[in-house]
Formats: sequence, C-alpha cells, structure tokens
Amino acid sequence: MRKGQNPAKFVKDVAKPQRITVALLNYIPFLSGFYAETLNVLKVSLDSMRKDAGLPFDLMIFDNGSCAEVREFLVNEKEAGRIQYLILSEKNMGKGGAWNVILAGAPGEIIAYTDADVLFSPNWLSRSVEILETFPNVGMVTARPFRTPPEFYESTLKWARYAENTVLDEGQFIAWETFLEFNLSLGQTEEENKKVYAETKDWRIQYKNVTAIAGASHWQFTSYKSTLQQFLPFDMDKPMGQVRQLDKRMNDAGLLRLMVSDPLAMNMSNTLGYLRGELKAEGRRQKTSFKKRVLEVGFIKKVLLAIYNKIFSWYYS
Repeated sequence: MRKGQNPAKFVKDVAKPQRITVALLNYIPFLSGFYAETLNVLKVSLDSMRKDAGLPFDLMIFDNGSCAEVREFLVNEKEAGRIQYLILSEKNMGKGGAWNVILAGAPGEIIAYTDADVLFSPNWLSRSVEILETFPNVGMVTARPFRTPPEFYESTLKWARYAENTVLDEGQFIAWETFLEFNLSLGQTEEENKKVYAETKDWRIQYKNVTAIAGASHWQFTSYKSTLQQFLPFDMDKPMGQVRQLDKRMNDAGLLRLMVSDPLAMNMSNTLGYLRGELKAEGRRQKTSFKKRVLEVGFIKKVLLAIYNKIFSWYYS
C-alpha cells in the first residue's frame, strides 16, 4: 500500500533538452596496445567539442562496453555536469547497434553525431547547422571537406545541376594540405596521395550565399533526427566495416550529403600524434621505410593480423 503522495506530483516544471544533441560513440576495451592513448584522445575530443561550438547543445555519450577506467571517467564527467546523457552498455553492440539506440533516443531535434577520436575547431556546430538549415532536403553535413566516394553523393550533384539559385563548380577546392592532413591520419603516405589528389576533383555548391562541398561521412555528421529515423534500424553483423550503409541509404533516398568548405573537424585516430606534429613526418618516412614495406607483404601481413585478431578475441570476445 502506498504511503503519502509522490513528491514529484508537486513539481511544476521539468528541464527541456537543447534543440541539438551532440552524440558521441565510444569504445575503449583496454588501455594498452592500439588503445594505449585512446582515453586521452577522448578527453581532447570532448574539450575541443565544447570550446566555441557556436551553438548550445546537450551531450549524449554511448559507451560500447569500455574498460572500468574509461567508464569511471565518463561517470565522473556525468556527475560533474559535463555530460547530460550517459549510456553504459555492458557489451559491445557494434556501431549499428549503438546507432539504433543513439539515433532513436537522442532528445534533440538535431543530432550531431561523432566518433570518439574527432578534434573539433571553433564554430564546427554552427557552420554545420547553417548548411543543414539552408539547403533543402539535406540528409547529413560533415564538418570537414575531404574526398569521398562519388557514388555516395550522386543525388547531391543531380539536385545541384538543376536547382534554381544554385552554382555548381568542379575543381580543386580542397587545398592539398587539407587533403593530405586527413588522409595521413588514416595511415596513408604522402607519396600515394599525390597521385590521388592530381587525378580527382571536388564539387563546390553555392546556394543562398552558403557554400558547401558535395559529400559527407558516417564518422561525423549533423542531421535532423526525423531524417535519421527513416533509416533505422541498422542490422550490422560486424562491429565495424559496414557503416557506409548510412551513406548509401541517404544517397539512394535522394537526400543531399554535404560538407563545410573548410576543415572544422579532424580525425585523430588512436593517438595524439596529430597534436604533437608527428603526422606529416610519419607520412614522409613511410615511403622509404623498409620495415613498412616488409609488413605490407601479403602473406606476412595476413599472418600477423590473424595472430593479432586471435589474441584480441581470446580476451574480448
């Protein structure tokens, strides 16, 4: 039998969420090997995200089964008021499973999604939302220009070619330094990127005095929640490697996929080497590194990766 009245009945006002939810997906299973610096990478990402975003937002973090040290850090951040919504998954649900929760459950009208290794520059959010709200029928906006597979922005170009008050230009609109910076963070070399840069182009779209580059990506994007819900649920049978489903589905649906015209987000990957200035030097070293060439030999690479994957599965599957 109930005793007395629930005090919550007398509360007249409840907190309302911000219009924008920044949603970050995190996975750090241990703090050694590949993941040795990733907690520090996460901290830098959070600090940069909050600094001069240009618009207010609530922060939601979905942790995909990280180790105890990482969970403790996130709980402390939540208790300190720096995270508004924190979800701690017992197990790694993969990116698709996490997206099903994040993209359905984020309370904001607009969701700015990010992986946990992104370094943001001032006004990254306001510039993304400007494009989202200016262009029609936008699926997603990424806060950095880089060259993405053309087959994923065919619908964007089709719209731009025939839309009124729109200027579409083809050319080298992404500076070489900006292009190289991002690709080096993916483990590529400077030498191999020279040929790619020379042989590919960018598509710049100007609409209502706002400039965007054709393309976007699943690692960081801003979108309307109502748009993202059209593509749920994601049924991915691997934790990684199938995330381009979202890119393809949006293009197939005729939605625009756009990027800001200057770099306001950067992939740090699993180290702080970018901040230490190591990225370009490493990219140049790789083209003459004997060890790198040996490790890239087909059967050697296959055997070593198989051993790595087996050890990983013993501990974390």
